[in-house]
Amino acid sequence: MIASVHGRVAALGPDGAVVEVGGVGIAVSCSPATLARLRVGESARLATSLVVREDSLTLYGFADDDERGLFELLQTANGVGPKLAQTILGVHPPREVRRAIATSDFATLVKVPGIGRKGAEKIVIELRDRIGSISGPDGAGELAGVTAIAPWKDQVLHALAGLGFTGKEAAEAVDLVAAESSDNPEVAIILRRAIQLLGRTR
Repeated sequence: MIASVHGRVAALGPDGAVVEVGGVGIAVSCSPATLARLRVGESARLATSLVVREDSLTLYGFADDDERGLFELLQTANGVGPKLAQTILGVHPPREVRRAIATSDFATLVKVPGIGRKGAEKIVIELRDRIGSISGPDGAGELAGVTAIAPWKDQVLHALAGLGFTGKEAAEAVDLVAAESSDNPEVAIILRRAIQLLGRTR
């Protein structure tokens, strides 16, 4: 298993990055939130999980080991594959996912594209006793004050900046996409749409 990659970021795209390790460019599938932290030409470390299928090998990348561990745990629930697990972590941070599962917060889980009420119930039933602690470092519970991830607009803006677009270009594209979107859009879809708009204006 490839547990992590560490090297220079050679390229960024809407679905992942290429990290050079020992002269080899390794393609890593990442969520927009993870991509937003990367910059072409800079060094980066990504915790990774290799998913093997009959016709493919896909390496998924994460900001840290905790996020990777939760990605792998989510896949042990019936109906949750790597793509859906990655989408869950793209919409909610690990702490929020744990809180939602531990407290049977179905409303939070169904905000993830691809998860309906029945799917959320299955995830909670199968993972509630295995999800781990949701307490802070001082032992205080975090149920009432989970820190949310940055708004989806900020995630998309940072990802576009990492792809080389100026702040003005990114902001204009995000504003256009926001007018077309729902209140809780899927970040990956929004990012692709913004890139399409920017490609037409260049």
